[in-house]
Amino acid sequence: MSAIFLTQNTTFIIGPVAKLLGLLMNIIFEFLNALGIPSIGLSIILFTIVIYMIMLPLTIKQQKFSKMSAKMNPEIQAIQKKYKGKQDQVSMMKMNDETNAVYAKYGTSPTGTCLPMLIQLPILFALYRVIYAIPAYIDKVKAAFYPLVTNIMSTAGAQEFLMGTDSAKQFVRQEFTENTVIDILNKFSVAEWASFSEQFPSLSGAIDTTHTTLNHFNYFLGLNISETPWHMLTSGIQAGAVLIIVGALIIPVLSGLTQWISVKLMAQPEMQTSTNGNDMASSMASSMKMMNTMMPLMSIYFCFILPAGMGIYWVISALVRTGQQLVINKKLSSMDIEEEIKKNIEKYNRKREKKGLPPQKISNVARMNTKNVQKEETSETDRQEQIKKSTEYYNRGAAKPGSLAAKARMVEQFNERNKK
Repeated sequence: MSAIFLTQNTTFIIGPVAKLLGLLMNIIFEFLNALGIPSIGLSIILFTIVIYMIMLPLTIKQQKFSKMSAKMNPEIQAIQKKYKGKQDQVSMMKMNDETNAVYAKYGTSPTGTCLPMLIQLPILFALYRVIYAIPAYIDKVKAAFYPLVTNIMSTAGAQEFLMGTDSAKQFVRQEFTENTVIDILNKFSVAEWASFSEQFPSLSGAIDTTHTTLNHFNYFLGLNISETPWHMLTSGIQAGAVLIIVGALIIPVLSGLTQWISVKLMAQPEMQTSTNGNDMASSMASSMKMMNTMMPLMSIYFCFILPAGMGIYWVISALVRTGQQLVINKKLSSMDIEEEIKKNIEKYNRKREKKGLPPQKISNVARMNTKNVQKEETSETDRQEQIKKSTEYYNRGAAKPGSLAAKARMVEQFNERNKK
């Protein structure tokens, strides 16, 4: 069920964020209107760029965490392997202490990406809300529906006509208000505008004026961004209009392509965490790979069935992310890991000092823990190799197992090895 789109969202967190973003969108539109180019399409582009620039620090933090995780995970996995199968309290505490030392050394935590995601998600959901319900947040677009809305409310049969259109089917309402009218008209196709004008000749003047003003706002690069590409495509095929067909395909195709490029950049080998010997990490990596494959395809699908304005947002957001990712990758590739570790140690010790605890050499402790793990693994490997060699030696020329000759041969071999 759909809510009243024109009424601003009141959902917890998302509602207030959408209101703030709506104010920004309104400011951008008013700025462009002052320049003589009141374009919703251009407003969406500038709006998207500004929002992603605001979120850039969070994006850098996430990517930095991924970079550090790639260096850190082998040490974490070594510690996990060291305590594998040990469920006693002492072992669990030691494992926790050693793991925390590694996290502190690299300035990360098990929930390193949670906070940035928790901040970004409401912003992204609110972005969709604002772009999908433009009249709810841009004053001049809402005003363009008047005086038609007032005339509709006082015209017999007009309400029934609107509620019977395809555009009204996505709304579920308790009452018919001016907001109801604007929401439905905002989703009207060209055919529905024409049909409305034919059915109510007394409203045709107001209908033409409103439709013309909205087209002035909505047309961007020859496309009406209030319509869905699917509707443009079917209309273009029926009319045999090649340019409309091409225009209808451009946004979904560009959306899928730019999403794919963005995903590929974010999934560069050096940015991936190691998953060797870690079943959970391998499972998560596999799920992420599947999601990265599906996202561009889902983007293409949704760009066909949603208004073209949403498609413009997806294309621009992917392009902005791609540009940001190129800069971030370059910055992180030249990052001095040892210098970062040094800063993390200082930061960690400042926290310990506030708690009245002595400073700790995290780097040395963490490295020593990993070194000990590797040393134990080497010792265990050597021991197994010695057992294997001994078994092969004693089995050479062995008589029937358990016989007197076999036992005598074992004593003989033992004496020979001792002499050596």
